Amino acid sequence: MSSPLLQPEQRVLSTLENDGSRRWLKPRVSKGRFLTARRIVAYALIVLFTALPYIPINGKPAILLDIVHRQFTLFGFTFLPTDTILLALFMVGLIISIFLMTALLGRVWCGWACPQTVYLEFVYRPIERLLEGTIGRGGASKRDMAGWRSVVRFVVYLIISMFLAHTFLAYFVGVEALFKWVQSSPFEHPIAFVVMAATTFLMMFDFTYFREQMCIIACPYGRFQSVMLDRNSLIIGYDEQRGEPRGRFERGVPDSERKHGDCIDCLNCVTTCPTGIDIREGLQMECVACAQCVDACDSVMDKIGRPRGLIRYSSQAAMSAKPDEKPRLLRPRVIFYPALLLIIATIFTVVFSSKGTADVMITRNYGSPFARMGDDRISNSLRLKIVNRTADPAAYRIAVISDEAATVETTQNPIQIEAGATLTEGMLLTVPQDRFRDGHYDVKIRVTGDDDFEKTVNIRLIGPAGKNHS
Repeated sequence: MSSPLLQPEQRVLSTLENDGSRRWLKPRVSKGRFLTARRIVAYALIVLFTALPYIPINGKPAILLDIVHRQFTLFGFTFLPTDTILLALFMVGLIISIFLMTALLGRVWCGWACPQTVYLEFVYRPIERLLEGTIGRGGASKRDMAGWRSVVRFVVYLIISMFLAHTFLAYFVGVEALFKWVQSSPFEHPIAFVVMAATTFLMMFDFTYFREQMCIIACPYGRFQSVMLDRNSLIIGYDEQRGEPRGRFERGVPDSERKHGDCIDCLNCVTTCPTGIDIREGLQMECVACAQCVDACDSVMDKIGRPRGLIRYSSQAAMSAKPDEKPRLLRPRVIFYPALLLIIATIFTVVFSSKGTADVMITRNYGSPFARMGDDRISNSLRLKIVNRTADPAAYRIAVISDEAATVETTQNPIQIEAGATLTEGMLLTVPQDRFRDGHYDVKIRVTGDDDFEKTVNIRLIGPAGKNHS
């Protein structure tokens, strides 16, 4: 009985059957030089991700994103809330770097370094293949997985997901706090436990069920490639001029007499694709540039005695049938992006190098702008904010250096501040009334610390309007 619904001319999604049901992918493993290289990169990234929270740099974790205390430590330097400019420059530079990498190398991030690909293809799927009896070759198993094997798979997946969730949590709380929490009751740190449990659940859902759907449906990066790629960007492509028309390979027939191209339509490039696409249909959003189709096709070409590269890393311009279109390495975007990155890096370096061991800010306090004292002196109420950026307690002294007659009154001087802490202190600055001209008087305040820190701040005091002697 024919369906009353219109049938699509081609598959809508690579993971969707024509009747709308889920098409479960069991990609074959195509061994080759790219798979070997990707495996080395993947395991190196896994080790790096696991080790970074434990690696100390300048007495601090290599990476610690302490959201609660609003401190972000990256490779020995701690960014504080006062480092808004540095954080903004870092994020903008990161985004532009992604644009540049995509313009040059296409979706190499997706196939080689994305955590989704790394853990799915080199941790979770190999475990599943081991239990299904398809380790080393992949593809669909000849028989359904036995019940006890499904239980073992679930338990192993759960342990790995919990380990990854705890490692992920270490980036935000530090390994010392994490070790204490693991050894104590979850009720003593319920929020952290909920975060860990939620992360574990999401990983189990993703790597057990959602899998390639993350790349095809959820991840926006594939959709961004239409604006970030150009015809000269590196992609994985099928050489139609060499491969078409497809057909059975005629061994021993000279090239000039062959009726078919090099593609023998073996479908190895399709069955090995982790997102289920046919690379011969051209550049597609679902392609993550993992190069499994390249390894699969190269092995076939070796068997039939044809040169490798029918499917290869190239660009649309290089594979174009247009004789007047030649690939270009230098083009506007690959010049503009590095130039912009250089400007951002320069600004970042200048701002970063100007950062001392403390941040000092003096602002005007609330209330009246000034007050008259009984001895013909004028006082201004100010607010002093000092951030101790060091890992040790420090004392900071306040003094006016531009006027010997000026006095500073604080609750404590020197001011004691704990390591990494911020202290806001009220300050009363008093000067003789005759210093004011046109209602204001500029003074210089110097803040010095125990570690040779020194900063001079210019502040304008407000007072009564007097005769202008300028």
